Amino acid sequence: MKFLDLAKVYIRSGGGGNGCISFRREKYIEYGGPDGGDGGKGGSVWVETVDGLNTLIDFRYQQHFFAKTGQSGMGRQRTGKDGDDIILRVPVGTEILDEDEETVLADMTELGQRVLLAKGGNGGFGNLHFKSSTNQAPRRANPGQEGVERTIWLRLKLIADAGLLGMPNAGKSTFLAATSNARPKIADYPFTTLHPNLGVVGIDNAEFVMADIPGLIEGASEGRGLGDLFLGHVERCAVLLHLIDGTSETVAEDYRTIINELEAYGGALADKPRVTALNKIDALDDEERAEVKATLEAEVGGPVMMMSGVSREGLDTVLRAVRSKITEDRIRYKNTEEEDAPWQP
Repeated sequence: MKFLDLAKVYIRSGGGGNGCISFRREKYIEYGGPDGGDGGKGGSVWVETVDGLNTLIDFRYQQHFFAKTGQSGMGRQRTGKDGDDIILRVPVGTEILDEDEETVLADMTELGQRVLLAKGGNGGFGNLHFKSSTNQAPRRANPGQEGVERTIWLRLKLIADAGLLGMPNAGKSTFLAATSNARPKIADYPFTTLHPNLGVVGIDNAEFVMADIPGLIEGASEGRGLGDLFLGHVERCAVLLHLIDGTSETVAEDYRTIINELEAYGGALADKPRVTALNKIDALDDEERAEVKATLEAEVGGPVMMMSGVSREGLDTVLRAVRSKITEDRIRYKNTEEEDAPWQP
């Protein structure tokens, strides 16, 4: 399945059915009076979050969603049938944007959340509706109300508890593969990761979701490399884990590059809690580790953790540091009582 996190769709609600002009016609009844029914309501366009989706790829092959028009009213006081609604099913974390791509119409952050995007038009009144003591044979009916037509954007922001940041080849995918069941593509060239990956990480009987996004380079906010298109997927994270390649000769510059891109992206992303870790320390001896760590701590202005995704050295310590910065309402605890319970038939 291909990953798609931005889609443009065209929606239109159904128009209401027209009212009917009709008069009762029966044998031996000379003046039956008006009996024209009202038109049916037009269908509405809804958006709903469903389980089992993590991409907007379905909206690449269908961009137009038009609800049904209501049926016109008929004689014998019969009301027209309402038009069928249309439901756009999207993954949790989808933002609904207006045509300008800036105005947020709805933020779908909960499973089963449902939002009305375009309301169907009301049906027109038949001539029965206008009957009165002074107008017993009205010959007028209202047309149905027209539907609403609009263009919207769907933007997916994955909901994760922690996000991975770093330069290309900083070891983010290796870290995610070593700490979760996710199997992202891993290779020895930059920009191996082309789309975000999610993995469930467990530590100390607690689990949280971690997101790995493609690496950033200098000038990403201006469109260089893959740009900052995927930074939106870590906006919802509670903490960011910043991995830095310990074998790089410019660890301080690498750190500053990522921080500058976060600040250029704007929003509250640069102010989120961060854990800084020096990766690939399995390729360094004790003297090199101390030198690189001192250099990076001078640039960060705080503590720097040491780890290796390949040898798994220091992984648990880093995970505990990330776990400590995630609020309790995000953490999912394993049910150890059921695992330790004796077998019963």
